[in-house]
Amino acid sequence: MSEKMYQTVQEIYGSKIFDRRAMKSRLNPEVYEQVSAAMEGRQKLSPEVLDIVAGAMKDWAISQGATHWSHWFQPMSEMTAEKHSAFTQGDSDGFPVEQFRGKNLAQGEPDASSFPTGGTRSTFEARGYSAWDISSPAFVVKTPKGGTLFIPSVFLSFDGTPLDLKTPLLRSLDAVESRALRLLRTIGQRGIKSVKMTVGAEQEYFLLDRPRAQLRPDIRFCGRTLIGAQPAKDQKLDHHYMGAIHSRVLRYMEDVERDLARLGVSVLARHNEVARCQFEFAHLFSDANRACDQNQILMETMRKLARQHELRLLFHEKPFAGMNGSGKHTNISLMDSDGRNLLKASNSHRRNVVFLAFLSGAVLGISRYHSLLQASIATYGNLFRLGGHEAPPSIMSVYLGSALTELIRGLDNPEGAFLPEKGVMDLGLAKLPEIIPFDSDRNRTSPVAFTGDKFEFRAPGASQSIALPVTMFASLWAWGLEQVTGKIETLTAGGKDPIDAALEAAREAFREGSSILFEGDAYSPEWQEEARRRGLVDAETMPGRIDLLLKPENKAMLEHVGVYKAHELENLRAVRLESFATGLEVEAAVLYDMLWEGVLPALSKQLTLERNAMLYWENVDFGDMTPWKDYVSGLGRAKNALIRDANALSELKGRLSGMDVRLRADFLVNEILPLMESIRAKSDAAELVISADIWPYPIYRNLLSLSA
Repeated sequence: MSEKMYQTVQEIYGSKIFDRRAMKSRLNPEVYEQVSAAMEGRQKLSPEVLDIVAGAMKDWAISQGATHWSHWFQPMSEMTAEKHSAFTQGDSDGFPVEQFRGKNLAQGEPDASSFPTGGTRSTFEARGYSAWDISSPAFVVKTPKGGTLFIPSVFLSFDGTPLDLKTPLLRSLDAVESRALRLLRTIGQRGIKSVKMTVGAEQEYFLLDRPRAQLRPDIRFCGRTLIGAQPAKDQKLDHHYMGAIHSRVLRYMEDVERDLARLGVSVLARHNEVARCQFEFAHLFSDANRACDQNQILMETMRKLARQHELRLLFHEKPFAGMNGSGKHTNISLMDSDGRNLLKASNSHRRNVVFLAFLSGAVLGISRYHSLLQASIATYGNLFRLGGHEAPPSIMSVYLGSALTELIRGLDNPEGAFLPEKGVMDLGLAKLPEIIPFDSDRNRTSPVAFTGDKFEFRAPGASQSIALPVTMFASLWAWGLEQVTGKIETLTAGGKDPIDAALEAAREAFREGSSILFEGDAYSPEWQEEARRRGLVDAETMPGRIDLLLKPENKAMLEHVGVYKAHELENLRAVRLESFATGLEVEAAVLYDMLWEGVLPALSKQLTLERNAMLYWENVDFGDMTPWKDYVSGLGRAKNALIRDANALSELKGRLSGMDVRLRADFLVNEILPLMESIRAKSDAAELVISADIWPYPIYRNLLSLSA
């Protein structure tokens, strides 16, 4: 009998996570019940129980090949951080002893001096605490010579100020889930024990041949191309979209999926995206906190395996000018303890009340605090992506579709609100089944679209952690639900039936939030003007959108729902401005180097080649030499122009010194970025008329090919 070559996904799924299944098998029933209660927020674990859990977790991790453990947290850099400690250490006599107790599990103290803090701490103030997030399972990542147990954690400053993205996320989830439960009980659904926000992310990315891509400094250091002429065949014919997956990419995808399966992350879909060498993974919906962790695990797994497959992975939002960028559509809903999706519509008048109440709460919250969604996706990468090539504009609007729009209008109908009956789409072909269509088509130009039983927030960028967008969405939804619930309570106190009160509250919320609803083309100039009339344009630039975090009404709301304190928002704003400015500064420096190290010498080589050719053939009559001379003159003018621009770029970069971060961000956007774009245009024009063996960097045509 032949040996089995590999295990199935079902056999390996979740084998590297310390989830409820693993806990139940290693803890006695009493301890397991206490851990379950702690995971659900019903109690805290005693030091004695923590020791028992730590011992069980250590034994499990070692059985999985782990030699080290680490608190795994998400600083405001949007990456992940880890500090590995060995399970086995020497005692006073030098003998090896396994050390991992409850205090190690519950709390750590990694050096916090070099993590972004928004300028609130000096570098000598190094103390920071990581604390176990019991609601997200620990996991083991294997390496060829061992493995590490990673324990999802929050990260706090010495004074308790969050230095991470997870702490505000957990607060926001508590805010929206508690208010959702209150709303349900207000309208009589008292049997519901809990409500959880669920999230599923769609991760877009590019894959390039690594040896080829590494020859470009802009890809190596910036994750995108700063120069590069358009290829003759790019994405215009859309041949790549959902086409057959390249065998090299498919092998990579399969390895990623198997590693993720071991870590309990299910990839539901994989496919080619619109641009050449662009692809997408979509992972399974799960509770929001775990979904944010899983997306980080997905990205880290993808990075690791890309190197093993000799591929260069790009998460940048706009790696190639003139081609589709990469986003991370984030799908959001709420689920009650009975497993019902609270955004699932119904044809029943009474059952629709839950759906309408929750939908109206979200619309009301977005209409009032849409600027927080703008701020959450204001990143240096999204500066190049939003507003074109399938990316939604940064102006926030909500698309509900024609069926829901009619339903909302029906709230003013004495007969009540009903969804139209779903028809049957008869394709007229006997071999094909009848298809029940969706209630409405999708609107890809809308930043926030309702897509059947969830909201799809389309604006987050591919390189982002989804933690901040989810935090802001949950916060404003919590506020909206609170307003709807308050209205219901007022009406029922006056003797109104809870169902009728809920419908009236929903009707009022939709009416108040109507300014955010838009069904048309959000790319159109007409919408830009209409959005301004509606008061939806809060800022014109990315730095200005980051500033929206400190808008007084935003600060007041976030404090009210218990997600951010004022000084925490100031820290967040400072960190995001610094990240934005630094990203552009690095690009300017890399472009300057590429000009002097590659582009300008290439122009000189081509000029020398042409001059020598003219001298060699000077005694041959070629007829009118004007076109050739014009070409050579054009090369000389291009070199002069690029030298002038390079000098100007150097001078502008020098002026950045000493500016505060806000002025730097504006200066980069208003002065340096336009010059970089001008340099790019000149360089790209030169690339088209210089010999391929002289041009110093792999061109788009070669980069966007995975063939050897």
